[in-house]
Amino acid sequence: MSALACIIGGKVVAVAAGVFTLGWTHSVEKIEWQERWAVTAEGLVLEEARVQGSGAGMEPGENARRQGRWWVWTPDLPTLPELVLAASGATVSGWTLCDAGGCRELAAQSREPIILRPCDGLKP
Repeated sequence: MSALACIIGGKVVAVAAGVFTLGWTHSVEKIEWQERWAVTAEGLVLEEARVQGSGAGMEPGENARRQGRWWVWTPDLPTLPELVLAASGATVSGWTLCDAGGCRELAAQSREPIILRPCDGLKP
């Protein structure tokens, strides 16, 4: 059985069975960034990061390699219990969350943060 991630912000919604991609456009550089996350019983694991360029706080990670128009690498981060997505209202779009079921935009406007975490113990 695949673990599920839940979006918490206003109401709880189950999404992203197993693996999901989180993408956004940097507010200053206007460059796309994507991360692939796995949902496990222990929490969220960042499997891969990719960015289309570099600039203000957007340097490709250690051991990044070029794949087409992307710099791609595997970040060395511990498993996280949750991700908190803030919406500044300064970006051209919100966060894009994609999984096997398709993509959805989150937090397109400035408001309360959205939290992503494994659904264990939550009622989706």
